[in-house]
Amino acid sequence: MRIRRTFPIALAVVIVAAAVTLAVQLRKHAPPEPARLLPGADGFFYLDLSWARRMNAGKELPPVSHDPEYEHFISETGFQFERDLDEAAFAVHYPARWPGGGTGGSAREPRFSEVLVGKFHSERLTAYLRRIAQSVENYHSDEIFTIRVDGRSLRVAVLSPDSVAASNHDDAAVIEGMVDRSKRLASPFGGPALLRQYYKHVQLASLAWVVARVDPTTSMSFLFNKPATLVVSGSFLSPLHLSANAVHIRAEAFTKSPDDARAIIDKVDVFMALTHSAESSLGIHGTDPDTKAFFDSLKIKQDGDRAMLTAALPLGFLRKMFSELPADLSLEGPQSQSQPAPSPSPSPKPKHR
Repeated sequence: MRIRRTFPIALAVVIVAAAVTLAVQLRKHAPPEPARLLPGADGFFYLDLSWARRMNAGKELPPVSHDPEYEHFISETGFQFERDLDEAAFAVHYPARWPGGGTGGSAREPRFSEVLVGKFHSERLTAYLRRIAQSVENYHSDEIFTIRVDGRSLRVAVLSPDSVAASNHDDAAVIEGMVDRSKRLASPFGGPALLRQYYKHVQLASLAWVVARVDPTTSMSFLFNKPATLVVSGSFLSPLHLSANAVHIRAEAFTKSPDDARAIIDKVDVFMALTHSAESSLGIHGTDPDTKAFFDSLKIKQDGDRAMLTAALPLGFLRKMFSELPADLSLEGPQSQSQPAPSPSPSPKPKHR
């Protein structure tokens, strides 16, 4: 009798444990929530600044100069991007007229959709958007603000106290879909089709990643001969441990055939060999340990129809890059020509594995 009573209990515990494990695994391999709210697109970019702040050990980020327009935005909304933004997810819509087609409709240039997560003052932000908007649409009890920016209609919606969506796609249904998805229960099966297919190749706990279709007739023709899908991610988690000293970069190109992957690797080999040869002939000898460590860590390999590059980017290397930015660089971009960049350190040819 005791066995008959304990067996159903034990079976129920096993089933519940299996369900929890499955849910955890699904969530681990699902794109972050902001990315799952994005519409279908041809490229995606995600940035997690909360990871960067934690790993920066309390050090100040490089100062960003503010033009009067940005200062006005800060005073009106209380939101400062370099201080208050935690996550950002972007979708890129290629024009439909481009070779291979795109999700941008009749636009002549790429359009963008985004979801920002951070420490917003939603009431102040809503009041600010209402003041500058050309029109306000009530969509399912949410307000969608239309603002003219550079001759385009930028639609903005406050999704929650800590998240905002925006899109300059011509079709209003794009941002309406983002609003609808924000009202549903978060699902690990959700998100754009391209992300659902390729996000599993993004490194665990990545602080930044890119998933995008590449068409060599419109971009990156120096590296790609034929269309491919590119997945790039950077994480503090190495294959063996958590590192606080370097960001581990992995870039994978998914091509249509092994020959296409081989062609990409051959181009990277040639580029690195030419760079190393030029530095040697000019007598440039790198003395910076972070720069040398980065180039020493570069490795490329082929796995069937996939070309992969890996590297470890020291945090010291990143800090030097930021410290050498022009002093007048603002969120709107450089206001004047920057000074010539210093000569790079020697870069050995990446090693095949």
